[in-house]
Amino acid sequence: MDALRQAGAEVTSLHQVGGGVPDLLVSFRNKWHLLEVKDGSKPPSARMLTDDQRQWMVKQRASVWVVKSPEEALDAIGAPQCP
Repeated sequence: MDALRQAGAEVTSLHQVGGGVPDLLVSFRNKWHLLEVKDGSKPPSARMLTDDQRQWMVKQRASVWVVKSPEEALDAIGAPQCP
């Protein structure tokens, strides 16, 4: 969240909503982005989407970026990365 905010994005945490709703709602350059945050240090099996998350995406017909690092989050919203 810090990297997104430092890039100028507005970030709203949705992780407590549950029901498969993505973790973050991000507004950047007049566009909305939904991000599901996974811990990149965990094994791939622990980073998989849950059934609720997959069902939510299908039901909403929503594009959700699954990100495992601050760099991936910045790429997802099209923000430049600091050197």
